[in-house]
Amino acid sequence: MTKKERALAAVEALEKKYPDAICSLNAENPLQLIIATRLSAQCTDARVNLVTPALFEKYKTVEDFANARVEDIEEIIHSCGFFRGKARDIIGMCSKMIADYDGKVPDTMEKLTSLPGVGRKTANLILGDVYNKPAVVADTHLIRISNLLGLVDTKDPFKVETELRKILPPDRSNDFCHRCVLHGRDTCISGRPKCEICVMCTICKSVGKK
Repeated sequence: MTKKERALAAVEALEKKYPDAICSLNAENPLQLIIATRLSAQCTDARVNLVTPALFEKYKTVEDFANARVEDIEEIIHSCGFFRGKARDIIGMCSKMIADYDGKVPDTMEKLTSLPGVGRKTANLILGDVYNKPAVVADTHLIRISNLLGLVDTKDPFKVETELRKILPPDRSNDFCHRCVLHGRDTCISGRPKCEICVMCTICKSVGKK
């Protein structure tokens, strides 16, 4: 089985197990999604979802965030960790969107990564979920599961993204990333995988190994 064949088999197996491939961050629009994704760095999505309702109730527009006092945002997002840097980035990204992109969340990798605090992982999430473009969100679950499956042999996020773009169906790659997150949380758990019930056990190169 080639890597491309294994990748397609993995895509199809996860599609059957997780028909609804959705981002686990709660957001009602692109602005909320990019801010929630910034907050999720080194923080669980569950914690972010507890924090964002109050944040999005107080700040509703890109102008609201750009004009906010950093201390006020810090107070709301404190429990997400690294709150000072995240608060500065939120204000900075919104200010740049107003200055350079007509107050809208941009739709290219180059423009997205020009925003403060936005790396390729966040940019890919926006490109895939908001603009329906081919995307590979190289988060910890995707990196780990792709290595276990034998699709990649690297822990470097950019290299994982690059290699997976070569073998994943472009129109299904973004949803595959979301499904890997779900699978990594309930079956292929780090350090204690449930290989005996895994829908990919017949194609995984690491089945049965800890």
